[in-house]
Formats: sequence, structure tokens, C-alpha cells
Amino acid sequence: MMVERAEDEEKWLAAGIAAIQQNAFYMHRALDSNNLRDALKYSAQMLSELRTSRLSPHKYYELYMRAFDELRRLEMFFKEETRRGCSTIDLYELVQHAGNILPRLYLLCTVGSVYIKSKEAPAKDVLKDLVEMCRGIQHPLRGLFLRSYLSQVSRDKLPDIGSEYEGDADTVTDAVEFVLQNFTEMNKLWVRMQHQGPAREKEKREKERSELRDLVGKNLHVLGQLEGVDLDMYKETVLPRILEQVVNCKDEIAQFYLMDCIIQVFPDEYHLQTLETLLGACPQLQPSVDIKTVLSQLMERLSNYAASSAEVLPEFLQVEAFAKLSNSIWKVIEAQIDMPILGAVTLYSSLLTFTLHVHPDRLDYVDQVLGACVTKLSSAGKLEDSRSTKQIVALLSAPLEKYNDIVTVLKLSNYPRVMEYLDNRTNKVMAIVIIQSIMKNKTCIATAEKVEALFELIKGLIKDLDGDLHDEIDDEDFKEEQNSVARLIQMLYSDDPDEMLLIICALRKHFLTGGPQRLPYTIPPLVFSSLKLIRKLQGRDKNVVGEEASASPKKIFQLLNQTIEALSAVPASELALRLYLQCAEAANDCDLEPVAYEFFTQAYILYEEEIADSKAQVTALHLIVGTLQRTHVFGVENRDTLTHKATGYSAKLLKKPDQCRAVYACSHLFWVDDQDSIRDGERVLLCLKRALRIANAAQQMANVARGGSGSVTLFVEILNKYLYFFEKGNPQITAAAIQSLIELITTEIQSDTMSQDPAADAFFASTLRYIQFQKQKGGALAEKYESIKV
Repeated sequence: MMVERAEDEEKWLAAGIAAIQQNAFYMHRALDSNNLRDALKYSAQMLSELRTSRLSPHKYYELYMRAFDELRRLEMFFKEETRRGCSTIDLYELVQHAGNILPRLYLLCTVGSVYIKSKEAPAKDVLKDLVEMCRGIQHPLRGLFLRSYLSQVSRDKLPDIGSEYEGDADTVTDAVEFVLQNFTEMNKLWVRMQHQGPAREKEKREKERSELRDLVGKNLHVLGQLEGVDLDMYKETVLPRILEQVVNCKDEIAQFYLMDCIIQVFPDEYHLQTLETLLGACPQLQPSVDIKTVLSQLMERLSNYAASSAEVLPEFLQVEAFAKLSNSIWKVIEAQIDMPILGAVTLYSSLLTFTLHVHPDRLDYVDQVLGACVTKLSSAGKLEDSRSTKQIVALLSAPLEKYNDIVTVLKLSNYPRVMEYLDNRTNKVMAIVIIQSIMKNKTCIATAEKVEALFELIKGLIKDLDGDLHDEIDDEDFKEEQNSVARLIQMLYSDDPDEMLLIICALRKHFLTGGPQRLPYTIPPLVFSSLKLIRKLQGRDKNVVGEEASASPKKIFQLLNQTIEALSAVPASELALRLYLQCAEAANDCDLEPVAYEFFTQAYILYEEEIADSKAQVTALHLIVGTLQRTHVFGVENRDTLTHKATGYSAKLLKKPDQCRAVYACSHLFWVDDQDSIRDGERVLLCLKRALRIANAAQQMANVARGGSGSVTLFVEILNKYLYFFEKGNPQITAAAIQSLIELITTEIQSDTMSQDPAADAFFASTLRYIQFQKQKGGALAEKYESIKV
């Protein structure tokens, strides 16, 4: 049916265009021969094609444009006729003899344009006559296009300030009256289209009306371009008349479009000065009108106007723009009970943007907008609609972008209340936005109270919210979220140690309730933040007595011990061991022997009970040895205990090469350069000899397993340890022992031609070159090396 209708329309349009072209041909021939009567006759026949009711607005427009082009030619002819002495008044009377009213009125408008230009009569009289005469066409489609033609031919001939048509009898008031009258009649015709035809074609009619809306809107564009329409005239005449028509037409499509036209066409300063009038019309519109879009566009224009220059801001204060907009939005939301949450949030988002542009210093206004939003959201509960949550994120992001300072945002009491209505996923998105804002602007949060307020905002990242299942979260997303929280911790800092301790306690409280999955990400930065404070407080325990409430290294170490212990629930034993060793080193720097010993003890317990993987054991043992070697705080007994344990662990590693390397690493525990009390040459030698025995055993095992003597890499590594302690002056490490080891390695390399190891050979060759270099360098070291032959 639709296809047939479209085909018929094409035929009717083609027939209409053919008729217009045929009559236009005869009209042109009459014009060329200056035959006025024939020209009018054929032009009337041509325009009669516009009387059709068969075409849709789109097709009718095509037909109209063909006739319009011909009418421009006819208008030029009329102008030539008046120059040749033909009276415009006679022409004006002559065209009124056309048989049908539609062609008659098109010709009348065409001659009327020439009549005004000739200035033989006041423009206002001609315009008034034309706009009244056009009432003769009441068919909506034909009437709209006729009045559109009238508007088109008269727009450059309106009596305006600075116009050639302005005079004693013609003023801009007459132009305004003409345009408003034409607009009123066109709007009536446009609205009437909605009520013609069967109900089943409602959607089709609405689509057709949407195609025609610009015809009506052009009148408002003309008004907006009139120089003489100043603020007073706009306030007293233009806006009230337009709004009267908008409200009275009671048509959803017309009301929405015309309100949008008003906002877009007229200047921003006019809107500001007539805000009360414009907003007063909003509650009177039909409930189905998309008022949120209208008001949002109005506030967007006013926001941009405020942002354009600081000089205009006093105008906003003078007219109390915020109070009027806020009150109007409240009235609209109250009146439209069925307004969806998205609509209300969009309105509040636009109002907030406006407030931030016009009143950035009034946090109470910003909080008031957020509070109003909370009131509306309270009736809806958690938001599940993605568009609504997206709009809430935009609402909450606006203050962050404006102030670039989370500390200012934390002063807004209703900010966290709005966040409560976000679903868990969007809550996390908003939390990430907040953290990114802090990091981007390098904002320092310096009090525990503000940290608590901040963590209330980002709690979706800190702990599992109700109904939040960790299994549903992508692992990569989870890691990124927790890494964001970890980066945030460095921005939570106070120069006051006592306040910093309160911040650390607040962080610890939140992190320990966040579940075991988050601890490996959040505990390490917390520990290092605490260690930073401890280094700042070094020596405070000695100086401060009796101040239980004040921050001290001992207190912080106690907190750290309990905090790291929580990692055992994950489990994350390797990470916990590293953190214990970091704390032991910090305790060593603070000369707190019992504390350092306790941290080492915890590390050892973890090593013995939790770390089973051989590679992890090797790494952990080297960390323990390295940390223990750097400590100086221990007495003889405690150090011997810890050292004995470490060397014992070394011998129990699974792989022989790992055993060998761990044992020779332990030799450093008995010889520390900057501590004269820790220089036990005999025990160093024992470690190195033990490492040699293990290396030899490893080589024998390789021989059994693979049929070769195995690599000499371990022997070369031990040789380098011998050289190190030899240079450091260990009396137990002699040139003879080094010589013997060199010969052993050389023999091993020469005897095993089957399994060459180029890397080990190069390592050995490099070591020999080093010995040769020391011998040639001269000085005391050269004398020591002199007896070693390479």
C-alpha cells in the first residue's frame, strides 16, 4: 500500500511539474512580448498546480520550489513594468482578478513586494493587507507554503532601524506586528495538521509536521535579525506574544520546537533579562513536552554566555538567575510526576554546570543542586539505567573539572550522597575519575578527616560493595583499579607527624576491611608511606617521653607488624617477607635492635613455614642475607643467631648450584667493611671452602647425569669471592689458596673438551685479566697479587 502511494505521488508530482513548466513557457513568451494580461493568465494557471492536496509535504515542497523560481522571474518583470511607467497600484488591483484564490494571493504577494519597494504606499499598509488577505487559505499545507512565500519576499523590505523602508509612518513596531501576525497564523495552520486524517496515521502526520517546522521557525529568525528589536521591545512585546501562542496552541511538537527556537534565535542577554517570563511558561507546557532538553539548552547558552566574559557576571547576580532557574526546575519536576530519572538528572546536571560557571565561589549553591538531585534520586533507589548513571557521572565530574581540587569537592556534603545511587560498576568508574583528578592536579590530602571523606567517595575500590561479586570482575580491570588506589596513597601526606600517623591509621583501617584480594596491592604502598614517616622521626623515641598520643617509630613499627601479618590471609608470603625485611632495615637505621630482630624473626618464620617453591626460596634467602649484611644494630648474640639460621637455610636448598651460591653469599655476613666488629676471616674461609665442596659435588652429579664434568662457572664465581676478600685484607684468604683454585679451574677446563661452556670460559678469562691488571697497576695491592701466577 505504501509503495503504491509513493508511486502515485511520483506520478502526481511529475504531472504537476510538467504543468508548471508548460505554463511557465507560455508565461515567459508573454513576458518577452510585454503581454501583461497573458503573463498573468499563464502564471495563474501555473500557480493553480499548488492547489493540489495529493502530495506529501516533501513532494509539495519540490513542486513549490519550481513555482517559486518562476515567480522570481515574474517579480523582475513587474519591477521593469513599474520603471516603464506602469502603476504599481494598478498592478496590485489587476492581479486580484485571478479566478482562484491561491494563485491570486501568490500573485498579490509578488506584486506587493514590488509595491513596497516602489514606496508608493506605506510599507505597513501593504504588509497588513497581505497578511490579512492570506487568511483566505485555511488548508494547512497550502496556507503554510503561501505564508512562507510572503515571509520570504517581504523579509528584506521590513521597516527596520537603518532600513530604507523606515519612515514617519513606518516603524520597526509595524515590522514586528507583521511578523508576529504571520507567525501566529502559520503556527495555527501547522498545529491544525495534527488533527486532520485518521488516528492510525498519527505517526505519519507527526513526521510530515517535523518536515515543515522550519517554515514556522523562519518567522522567529526574522524577528531575531531585526535591528530595531531591542531589549525593551523584546521584553514588552515580542516574547509575551510568542509565548502566548506557544502556550495556547497546546501542541507537544509545536511547543517543544518553538521553545527551542526562542532559545537559539534571540541573544543571550535577552534571555537573561527575561528569564522569569521565559521560565514561567515552562510549567504551562504540555506534560509530554521534553522540557528537560529545552531548559538544558537554555542553561547551556547562559553558561557559555557567563564563561565568555567576566564582565557579564554581575548581570546574573542582578537578576538572581540561579534562584529563578532552580525554582523553575523544581516546579517542572513537581508538575511532571512521571518525568523519568534521566530527565531530572539531566536538568540538575545542566543547572550544576550553570552554577559552576556563574557562581564558582558559592559552594552552597553547588551543594544545593546536589541535594535537590539526591531528593529526586531517593524515590528511585539504585540506578540501573546506563544513560542515567552516565549522566550522574557527568554531574559528579563537573565540580572536579571546575575546581581541579578534590579538597574543595570534599566540602560538598551531598556529593557522596549522590554517589550512593550509582550501581557498583559505575561507582567504581566514578572513583577512578576522582583518583585521576587527584593525580593529574597533584592534590595533597593532608588531614585524616579529609582522607576519611575521600575514602567514602572511593569505597567501591576499597572494599566489596553489597552485591559485588569478585568473580564477575575482570582480573585486568581489578589490577588496574587497585593500582590506582596504590598510586593515590603517595598523595595522602601531612608534614605534621602526628597527623600523618592518623592518616596511616585511617588507611590501615580501610585496607584491612577490603578483603584479601586487595591487600597485595594496597599494603606495600601503605608500608612504604609509614617507613617514610619513620625515617622522618628517627631519634624521636629518645627525645619524646610520656607523650603516648604522639607519633613515634616504635608505635609505627607495631602497626606495621600487625599490618604485614594480614598478608598471610591472602596468602602472599613472598611479599610479606620482603616487607618484613624493609621494616627490619628501617628499624636498624633507628637503632631499635629488638624491633629489627622481631622483623627478621617474622621473615624467617615465613621462609620456613610458607615458602616452598625452590626458586622463591633462593630469592628470599638472598634478600635475607643482603638485608642482614647491611644491619649494624645487633649485638653479638642476636647477630650470631640470625647468621647461623641464614647459613643453615643455604645448605638446605634443593639444587646444588643454588646451595653453593647461597653459602658463598653468606660469607659476607662474617665480613662487613664498615664494621670492625664483624670481621671473622676464619668463618669467611669456612663458607668459601664449603661452597667449593658443594660446587665439586654439583660437578660430580653433572658428570653422572650427563657424562661430562659440568660447567666451571661455580668455581669461577667462588674464585671472584676469594679475590674480593683477598683485596679487603682477610688474612685467612692467601695467595696460595687463590693460586690453587686457579689451577683447579684450569685443569677442569682442559680435561673436559666434550662439554665446552663459552660463557664460563669467558668469565674465567676475564677474571684472570683482572688479576693481571692489578699486578701491573702497582702499589700495595699489586704486591699482594705478585705471587699469583696466571
